[in-house]
Amino acid sequence: MYTVRVTDSFAAAHSLKFSQSKCENLHGHNWKVEVFVCGTGLDKSGMLMDFDKLKAILKKIVNKLDHKNLDDLQFLKGHSPSSEVIAKYIFSKLVPNIPKELLVKEVRVWESADSCASYTGDKDKG
Repeated sequence: MYTVRVTDSFAAAHSLKFSQSKCENLHGHNWKVEVFVCGTGLDKSGMLMDFDKLKAILKKIVNKLDHKNLDDLQFLKGHSPSSEVIAKYIFSKLVPNIPKELLVKEVRVWESADSCASYTGDKDKG
């Protein structure tokens, strides 16, 4: 199994509802996003997936989050915009946009240099 990883970043504000902590107050982060895509076969150029193509797909998703108050985004309504929820959102937007023979293995969302959450998909769907 081969795996490729790309990263991107965005700046955004959020508040964590019901956290019973200072994070219930509006605050911001410079988020880092890591995406891992895997598969068994390489293309004729010896690549699983071109980094530039994967980066472009991720960039379109991240651009919808960049310099926003995540609390106000319609697609996050009804959810506390935690790193976990954001990782799942990015994962769900990646899946239909990568080649069908590849698998989005994991999405990691970092709030800081030492704190991240990840999403790896439903246990039965990868």
